Amino acid sequence: MNADASQDGVRFERDGHVALVTIDRPEVLNAIGQRTHDRLNEIWAELEDDDDVRVVVLTGAGERAFCVGADMSDDNDAPDGLRYWAQEREGGFGGLSLRTTLDVPVIARVNGYALGGGFEMMLGADMVVAADHAQFALPEPRVGRLPADGGMPMLPRRIPRALAMEMLLTGRRITAEEAERFGLVNRVVPMAQLDDTVEELVEQVLACAPLSVRAIKQLVQRTAHLTPQEAQGIRLPTVIAAFDSEDGQEGPRAFREKRAPVWKGR
Repeated sequence: MNADASQDGVRFERDGHVALVTIDRPEVLNAIGQRTHDRLNEIWAELEDDDDVRVVVLTGAGERAFCVGADMSDDNDAPDGLRYWAQEREGGFGGLSLRTTLDVPVIARVNGYALGGGFEMMLGADMVVAADHAQFALPEPRVGRLPADGGMPMLPRRIPRALAMEMLLTGRRITAEEAERFGLVNRVVPMAQLDDTVEELVEQVLACAPLSVRAIKQLVQRTAHLTPQEAQGIRLPTVIAAFDSEDGQEGPRAFREKRAPVWKGR
């Protein structure tokens, strides 16, 4: 595994076709300040240009928190609400909550609290595995703020409106069990099984043709505002490349020959 030392509160590691991004500020429950946000943005931009990475796992250091949102403990790193809202924040909170240009799948490994911007980052992931002690909330109205990095428009699109509005208007926390029941989480497991469960999902993604996976994610992300009929007619370059690729021929060939396909990513 190739690993970068923790830099500005983030560890970035690679293991073959898998990237692991760890918010590494356990002393503040992995809250994100401006320096950490900037570093995360750099990582996402790097991954956008790296065809060798086929799946990303995002998590927080320790066993207490995935991410509790913005770091309000440092006055120099926490602008007032209006200034924060007015700032250009590429990709939303942590560079991920509203990002639409990252075609590689992201799995959120939620190892504890996912609050505020941390919850919004989780909403920006493609799949979520949570430890059974994890808790989720958008508590911003309880501290005079707003879930301004995607929580307000995204949550009512993900779960029934009444449930979303209860979370948004009361700031109440929900358990991992509730999050799974609402459809916000793919799997809920004991902490001791978290890594194995994430690894199972990683392996399932890696078993698929990488160009197909990227094309699927890109089409889903970039046509969400269209009707199904309109989306079906979009001729994205990644979709064309996936159909017209060596892997596109390898898949059916391997099926006929009753063997596992060997993906080349081209």
